[in-house]
Amino acid sequence: MKYLVKKTCALIITLFIVSLLAFLAFQIIPGDPTTQLLGTEATEEAREELRQELGLDRPALVRYFDWLGGFVRGDMGESYSYRMPVSEMLSDKLPVTALLTALSFAFTIVLSIPLGIWAGSAKSRIMDLGVSVLDQIIMSVPPFFIGMLACYFLGNVLKLFVPGNFVSYTESWAGCLSYMALPALAIAIPRIAMTVKMLRSSIQSQLQQDYVRTSRSRGSSRAVILRRHVLKNALIPVISFLAVSAAEIMTGSIIIEQVFTIPGVSRLLLASISNRDFPVVQAIVVVMAAWIVIVNFAADLLYQLADPRIRRL
Repeated sequence: MKYLVKKTCALIITLFIVSLLAFLAFQIIPGDPTTQLLGTEATEEAREELRQELGLDRPALVRYFDWLGGFVRGDMGESYSYRMPVSEMLSDKLPVTALLTALSFAFTIVLSIPLGIWAGSAKSRIMDLGVSVLDQIIMSVPPFFIGMLACYFLGNVLKLFVPGNFVSYTESWAGCLSYMALPALAIAIPRIAMTVKMLRSSIQSQLQQDYVRTSRSRGSSRAVILRRHVLKNALIPVISFLAVSAAEIMTGSIIIEQVFTIPGVSRLLLASISNRDFPVVQAIVVVMAAWIVIVNFAADLLYQLADPRIRRL
C-alpha cells in the first residue's frame, strides 16, 4: 500500500509540473495570439480589447490556476481561433490518435514477445547473428520513413490501398481498422525490433544462471525450464521497456498521421501552434503527458507485482 501511495503522489506531482511548464512555455515564446487573430494592421486599441476579451490581460499565474481548475473539471478552455470549447475540438481527434496508439502497441506486444522468445531460445549461432543484424537494420529506420515506403509501394505501386482515403470509426469500425493497420504497423516495427533484441538478450542471460544448470542436472527439459523459470525472470526488465514504448508510440503516431493523412490530433496541434492558439496546444500537450505518466505508473505497478523486491526499495 505504501508503494502505491508513493507512486500515486509522484504521478500527481509530475502531472502538475508538466501542466505548469506547458502553460508557462506558451507565455514566453515569441508571438501574440491577437496578432494572429486580428492581423498585423490592427490597432493597439483593438489588440488590447481582444486581450481583455480573451483574459490575456490578467497575470500568468492567475490564468494558469483558473485554467488548471477548469481542466480538472473537464473544461479545457476555449480556442482563440475557433471560439469553441477545446474539449469539443478534441472529442473526435483524440479517439483516432488513441486507436492508432493502441493498435500499434498491440502489434508490438503480439509480434515481439513470440519473436523474442524464439530468438532468445534459438541454438543456432548463424540464426542468432542473422537476428542481431536484422534487428539493427530495422531499429535504424524511423517509423515515418517506413510509412512513406508503405504508402508508395503498397498504395501507389501495388494499389492495395488508397493513401489519404481514411474511413472514420463513426462510419465503419472495420474500415477504420483496416486503414489504421498499416500506419500502426509502421510505428510498431522499430519497437518490435527493439523489444525482440531486449527479450532475446534477457533470455540468453537467464539461461546462463546457476538455477538453470541446477534444473538441468535434475532432469528438467529445456522447454520446461524456459516456460517455468526463465521467461518469468526474463520478462521483468522488458515490462519497463514496453511501457516506454507505449508512451513513445503516441508521440510517434502524431508524425505518422501526417504521412497517412489521418485526422488525429497532429493537424490540429500543428495548426494551433502556428496560430498561437495556446489553449488547444496546452490541452494536447497535457493530455499526451498524462498518457505517458499514467502508462509508466501502470508499468511500475506491474513491475513490482512481477518482482516484489521492488516494494522494499
